[in-house]
Amino acid sequence: MSKTSKKEAAAARKARVEELRRVEKARERRRRVITITLSTVIVAGLVGWGGYALDSANEKSEQQAAEAKKPVRGEKTWEAKELTRNHVQGTVKYAMSPPVGGDHSQAWMTCEGTVYTEAIPNENAVHSLEHGAVWVTYNDKAADADIETLGDKVSRTPYSLMSPVTDQSGAITLSAWGRQLTVDKASDPRIDQFFTKYVQGPQTPEPGAACSGGLMAS
Repeated sequence: MSKTSKKEAAAARKARVEELRRVEKARERRRRVITITLSTVIVAGLVGWGGYALDSANEKSEQQAAEAKKPVRGEKTWEAKELTRNHVQGTVKYAMSPPVGGDHSQAWMTCEGTVYTEAIPNENAVHSLEHGAVWVTYNDKAADADIETLGDKVSRTPYSLMSPVTDQSGAITLSAWGRQLTVDKASDPRIDQFFTKYVQGPQTPEPGAACSGGLMAS
């Protein structure tokens, strides 16, 4: 091969290498642009979703706060001075069934979303109310489906408990310290309102006191 041919071949190889480098640089620029674009879209999406989730959470909190301020239609109330809070032994005669407060046992019923299928002592349940629990009770007037629905709700709600009370007048009763509501069906919207308002609500004599570690049914 002549010197001229060798120079031409070398120039061609050099040109080819430069072309490959140019193509690779262009490809790298495209990858960078795509990566940046996708990252921007993802970040924007996350920010948007985060903002939406935050707005939804704030809206839910505001709705719950507003609901908690509303009076519960048909509820009965007792003044704090009517409900003594002494720890006593033995049976207490309460003025209402189920009781919503008064002297009670030193031991509370465990009320961490606890569903009892048998009757529990009033004196221990009242102590749970003192700690801010909502007590759901029912008798044989309540439909089986409603009992199951209420049991599911209670089991998902810390600071609540449920048990049968045969001598109550209404089919379903919700009790908190100094507050009580009677309904016929588990679908009654006032049940959710009662829970929102009174689970660890402002009526609680001992807010933050434990619902775990109490007495369990035998």
